[in-house]
Amino acid sequence: MKQTTSTILMIRPVGFRMNEQTAVNNYYQKVLKGILPSTVNSKAQIEFDAFVEKLRSFGVNVVVVSDTKEFDTPDSIFPNNWISFHENGTVGLYPMFAENRRLERREDVLEELEKQGFLIENIVDFTSAESEKTYLEGTGSMILDRENRKAYCALSPRADEDLFIEFCEDFEYTPVVFIANQTIENKREAIYHTNVMMCVAETFAVICLSSIDDKKERKNVLKHLKEDGKQVIDITEEQVSQFAGNMLQVLGTNNERFLVMSQAAHDCLTQSQKAQINNHCKIISSSLDTIEACGGGSARCMMAEVFLPKL
Repeated sequence: MKQTTSTILMIRPVGFRMNEQTAVNNYYQKVLKGILPSTVNSKAQIEFDAFVEKLRSFGVNVVVVSDTKEFDTPDSIFPNNWISFHENGTVGLYPMFAENRRLERREDVLEELEKQGFLIENIVDFTSAESEKTYLEGTGSMILDRENRKAYCALSPRADEDLFIEFCEDFEYTPVVFIANQTIENKREAIYHTNVMMCVAETFAVICLSSIDDKKERKNVLKHLKEDGKQVIDITEEQVSQFAGNMLQVLGTNNERFLVMSQAAHDCLTQSQKAQINNHCKIISSSLDTIEACGGGSARCMMAEVFLPKL
């Protein structure tokens, strides 16, 4: 099994704005006062296009599908929450916390990948859990170490433990469960997505250890990372708020490895942290200020990795 891929699916936004339905437990979202929604969307499109262009310039194969105006889907720019693609030709479909995010799931996205020669053998659909108000938001809620068959999950209103265990059984992963918190108005609140505080690459992991309050859980996460030979690069809660945990390793030209992140994430890293990452791979960063502020998500959330076999 490979941990990294050179093919990424991205959804170009048409109605991007702050999603009031997700803001209830995503503390990173902000209303940009005095800016019209249409301006917010066009700024997001400019950031999106520049990001895609940058990835392609390094040899990453980016499949772009445009969102449609048929539904109100302000968060469609973050496809990694509703779908995942696997090397055996399986696609995972996931139950979403916000009702308007459920409208992001589109058949034509799969058709586009098939058109490009990718093989879809089987769909594992967890979405019926929405009727029971239980959620598991794809590779936002779970960090997959595909090579070592481990899945890391910080439980939250968007990551149900039973559903996560079910995923691990279906896809043959060992579950590593914990709770990751952040301080909001002097209270410890669950971080809404695991991929905000953690990134697992081939030979290293970026993680905010201080967000895992329970010492046993923290020790267990570290044990798993270290036994799989990962160098652990620890980030602070302040860096998490700048999306420094929201990163993804990808393959470019000649299978060169890159760690992709936003400009804000890159700028908040210390020289030492950057040097540690550069020991493993180069960094690609792109400005995503509007997307981060209104969407409360960053570079990782925008990329759904395609591991499907080719025809």
